[in-house]
Order: sequence, then C-alpha cells, then structure tokens
Amino acid sequence: MKLNEIISILPFYKAMYLADDVIINEIKMDSREVNQGDLFICINGYTVDGHDYVDQAIANGAVAIIAENIIYTNVSTIIVPDSQRALSMIAAHFYNYPTTKFPLIGITGTNGKTTITYLIESLLNEYGRKTGVIGTIQMKIGDHLFPVQNTTPDSLFLQKSFHKMVECNVDTAIMEVSSHALDMGRVYGCDFDIAVFSNLSQDHLDYHKNMDDYLRAKSLLFAQLGNTYKKTHRKFAVINVDDSRHDIIGRSTAQHIITYSCKNNAAITAENIQLDANKTSFRLVTPVGEIMISSKLIGMFNVYNMLAAVGVATALHIPLITIKAALERITGISGRFEPIEGDHSFTTIVDYAHTPDSLENVLQVIKDFAKNNIIVVVGCGGDRDKSKRPQMAAIALNYADKVIFTSDNPRTEDPQAILEDMVHGQKENHYEIIEDRKRAIYHAINLAGDHDVVLIAGKGHETYQVIGHTKFNFDDREIAKEAILAKEN
Repeated sequence: MKLNEIISILPFYKAMYLADDVIINEIKMDSREVNQGDLFICINGYTVDGHDYVDQAIANGAVAIIAENIIYTNVSTIIVPDSQRALSMIAAHFYNYPTTKFPLIGITGTNGKTTITYLIESLLNEYGRKTGVIGTIQMKIGDHLFPVQNTTPDSLFLQKSFHKMVECNVDTAIMEVSSHALDMGRVYGCDFDIAVFSNLSQDHLDYHKNMDDYLRAKSLLFAQLGNTYKKTHRKFAVINVDDSRHDIIGRSTAQHIITYSCKNNAAITAENIQLDANKTSFRLVTPVGEIMISSKLIGMFNVYNMLAAVGVATALHIPLITIKAALERITGISGRFEPIEGDHSFTTIVDYAHTPDSLENVLQVIKDFAKNNIIVVVGCGGDRDKSKRPQMAAIALNYADKVIFTSDNPRTEDPQAILEDMVHGQKENHYEIIEDRKRAIYHAINLAGDHDVVLIAGKGHETYQVIGHTKFNFDDREIAKEAILAKEN
C-alpha cells in the first residue's frame, strides 16, 4: 500500500518530509523487526520509547517513520499528536478493517475470561462455525495455535491477526480483553459485536489507582459497542448481575443487554444447581426455553462461566440443544482446575487462581468434596499489586490444613520480600515458606496422604517462571507429575 493512502486515514499530521510513491510492505513498532520497505511507528511504551530507535529502524530498511516527537531523518517522516492512536487507525486501514468482516466477541472481568472464551469457542464449533481466539493462553485460528505475549496484544498485532482470520475464513472471533488493553487503547479499531462482563474483584491495583479506576477501564469495552442501532446488525452486552458493580457496566452501553445470574432475576439463570466432586448439573433457563445441563466442569464459578457463554450463544441464536451438547462435551480448560492424572490415593489440582477472589472460589469447591486434608502451594507475582498478598495468604490459611508459600513470578522483586508481605500479620501459623517453587511442589506432594487434595495455585497454564527479566521453563503440571512419580517410586 502507498504511504499516502495509509496516512489518508489520519485527520491531522505534519509531514517533515514526504517522498513520492513510497510503497509500504509492512508496519512495525519494534525496530529489531523492521525490514526493507517497512513503516516504523514510534510508540512511547511502558518501558521503552520507540523514538530512541529510529536510526536502528532506518538502518534495517524503514522507508517511513511516524512519530510524536519532532525528528529529522532522510526518509519520509510524519508527526502526529498521538502515535498510539495513529497506530490503531493505520493498522485497521492497512488490513482493510477485518473486524467488520465477522462478529467479534470481547470478554472482560477479573476472573473467568479464559474459560468463558473457550466455552464460547466450543459452542460455536458445535454449531458449525469456524472460530478465531485471542487470549491469555494462545491465539487460535481454527485448529492452528500461535503464541501471544499479553492477554490482549497491541493494536497492530490484533489487526494483522484478524486479517489472517479473514483470509482463513473465520466466522466469529473471540477475544479476552484486559483492563490494561482497554486503558492503553490497544483495542482501538476493533469493532466489537458482543461484550461480556464476568465479575470485578481486586487485581491490577499496581496499575489502576483504585477499584473505581479498574471498573472504569472495564466499562470502556461496553461503551465501545457504539451508540447506534441496526435491525440487521444487533449488538449485545452480556452482564453478570450477581456482581455488585453490574449497574455501572450496564449504564456504560447503549446496546441490548442480556443478563445472567444464579441468585437474581435475569434473562439467563441456572436453577436447581447440583455441585458434585466430578460434575455439575442445573436447569438452564433462557428467553428461548429451558434445558437440563450436566457438565464435567465443577464448581459454582464454572456455573457462572457457562451462563456467560450461554448469553453469547443466545445473542447468536444458537439452539438450546446445541448449547447442551457443547457444554456437556467439554472436559476442562488448560490450567483451570486441571487435575493431574495418575494412579495415586490423593488428588492434585493446578489452577491459575492468582487473585483473592479466584483463590477463594477454587478452595470453596475443594472444601466441598475434600475427604481429608487440603494442602495449598501458592505465591504472589512480583512488580504487581502488593495489597493482595496478605489477602491471598489469609484465604489459603483459612481453607487449607497446610499451606506452603512459595515464589510465583517474582520478576524484579526479591522473592523473600514478597513472601514476607504475604505472611506479615497472619494469625494462623500452619504454613511453611519454601521459596523455590519446584521444591515447594515436591514437598506438598510428599506431604499428601490418602484422600488429601493438593492445590497448586497461581500459574495454571503458564509454562515459564519470570525471575528478574528472564523467562525460565517451568510448568506446574509437569513438576507435579515428576513429584508424583518420584513419590510413587
């Protein structure tokens, strides 16, 4: 595409120098990835300012630069008021507005985003639709898997990925949408058709100044559904009305609202809920009928996750019989209440629970079916909200018979300081501190006796541990399997 055509989407800009007939091959925001014929956009990011790497980008072959700061180069250079916004506009234009080509579903909330995403994917696949998924675990286009760096990647990655989905004939795209992404404008240019709100509990207060600011960021997804109506193109907000902040989310959108609940009047509800150790059953009540559901997903939090997915399915006119078939076929989500298989007398579960609310939800489920002791391995991430550390520890101590506090992803913080934050002021003392996560997991497995339950919390699907600025290979599930095998031998 010609540079003049690319920048035609921008309402205002200052051309420091604009060569004739410049052809752009790709758009890049990382100077290390620039190739001959690329456009480099300078983004002032969280830790790095792209303006500092203009010379490197040009040396690598950039034929045009877009920046916020006045700079002088020997290639076409465009100055804009906000390069992040410009990137979103340009990327959407360059890739021909891919999210107008299929329905886009966004899921936000503190807990449940990944599970809801994959439940929706299963419902759509059962109905015969080809899906694209962007989330915490990975990106999927049909059955093909691709890695992602953030829960919600930057706008350039998103538009490029959605364009690839269009090329692969995807019918519907589903995306986890984090509060960071909403606040930073990473999803500018994404034309959402359905937005889902799961819940709001404490998390990310290292970034957001308080819970109200966290809620404000979440509400942006619903405001971004738009303010107009089309009979042939209805948009929907799917909202959990059992969450105390649901009214603010509802007031943030002009679009049609589908509510869901286990406790209150709502469009979609679960009645006669039966929670067992290996299944969950309930009567699903929707605006288009009722049907019994018997799911292998266990716990009350998964009932809410299923209702959220059903809200989306209802908006998309997926029949109840298809909803039932999909929900009853699903056996589990990677790293979400995932049991470690094996022939042993105790149960080991790996879960992503990394907030006070999610940890308590998981432990409540375990408490209901545990026949003997509950052993918990848990830590807290470094360079993140410090206020939740003692809360996480208190919840673990309240539900478990034995707690082992350990490292999560310490990042640039001292792991011992994180652990001290967790245990400071705790009244209960039935815990040990083992900083090394592998040793902590082995110790928990070795402590486990007949009918005990070991919960390894905090990292779930992650296959790495971040220490300093380095990612090391580390998978709680693999370590747990090793520990169980060593115990048996």
